[in-house]
Amino acid sequence: MFVDTAKIRVTAGAGGDGKVSFHREKYVASGGPDGGDGGKGGNIVLQTDSNLSTLADFRYRRAYKADSGKPGEAGRRSGRSADDLIIRVPVGTLVREAESGAVMADMSDGEPVVIARGGRGGWGNTHFASAVRQAPRFAKSGAQGESWEITLELKLLADVGLLGFPNVGKSSLLATVSQAKPVVADYHFTTLSPVLGVVRIAEGTSFVMADIPGLIEGASDGTGLGHAFLRHVERCRMLIHVLDAAGTEGRDPLEDFEKINAELAAFQPELARLPQIVALNKIDCATQEQLQRVQDYCTAQTLPFYEICAPIGMGTKELMQATAALLATLPPVKIYAPEPLPLKEERAGQFTVTVEDGEYYVEAEWLARVLARVDMDDFESLQYFQRVLQTSGVMDELFAAGLQEGDTVCVAGLVFEYIP
Repeated sequence: MFVDTAKIRVTAGAGGDGKVSFHREKYVASGGPDGGDGGKGGNIVLQTDSNLSTLADFRYRRAYKADSGKPGEAGRRSGRSADDLIIRVPVGTLVREAESGAVMADMSDGEPVVIARGGRGGWGNTHFASAVRQAPRFAKSGAQGESWEITLELKLLADVGLLGFPNVGKSSLLATVSQAKPVVADYHFTTLSPVLGVVRIAEGTSFVMADIPGLIEGASDGTGLGHAFLRHVERCRMLIHVLDAAGTEGRDPLEDFEKINAELAAFQPELARLPQIVALNKIDCATQEQLQRVQDYCTAQTLPFYEICAPIGMGTKELMQATAALLATLPPVKIYAPEPLPLKEERAGQFTVTVEDGEYYVEAEWLARVLARVDMDDFESLQYFQRVLQTSGVMDELFAAGLQEGDTVCVAGLVFEYIP
């Protein structure tokens, strides 16, 4: 099954916590703090795989989480950093942040991309020792890894897109000029998914051509198969518009041409402005009058056209040579640049302060993690926690909310009476 969109949740690993430890050795008095740092959490890394052609694997697994770093150990030994979690995707996959739609990465050049970074390891109590604080009984918690809900969207990397109504001969043309093996049959929507083929003109000259499943009127609104596969036209550098010059399906080829271009413009105006070559197929069934009518139309529109009979290869060599010549003058395949991402709450250090019945409540996930590493029976540890509240802006927000001496404050479950 061809699957070209998916939504998944990726969560990088958290950093390991720092260690609270003191050197203990016979005949060594006051060995001092020796807690090591926590290890770094694992990243989430996207890597392209040329053996993958769809996003079908993501139908069965929607959440990916990297391992966390190991906590620090005594003897100033740092915890082990976690390995990165590598997720393999097809070449041409576009990665977007699900909520904002911002582009995070374009997996088109084969380079791995870190899509979610692991958290840093926390400092052990060794870092907090000083001349006046010789026995710190607190350490820093490891930071949480980044977490994103992302959408994966496969946009085929093709130089040339084959467009046209069903049964005009796109698959026959691709099968004739390349080694691709699309299904060819005499019924609508024979091609149910895009098919790629490499067209070789001469040594060192080749290009990739994609058979885009039949577009019909209303495709940009979801009619037929076009809505699902119009995205694969977006990277194409040019288009070959295949017309049934003989009108064997009872349709007017000129009306077909205008309808398809209208659907391209409705989906994305830039697509309708891509260079086009018209391939007049099935000329063995067309009358001279039918051919002349289409030829006159293309001439009036200054559109290059070629007469072909795809199944037997008539005229296809000239068409491919003209296509290669035009491609040589065009920019490379479109690559999407990363866009600014929304600031995550945990990364911004945000918190909420609410007042209920004269009591002040401070809620923040990161504060709960800090509090978990604080020794409430140690004065210096409490001083460290107080500095965190001051430097993060929590105390300023409490004062703005009306905090007075003697008021009760609840911070992530810790209840205390405020005394200046």
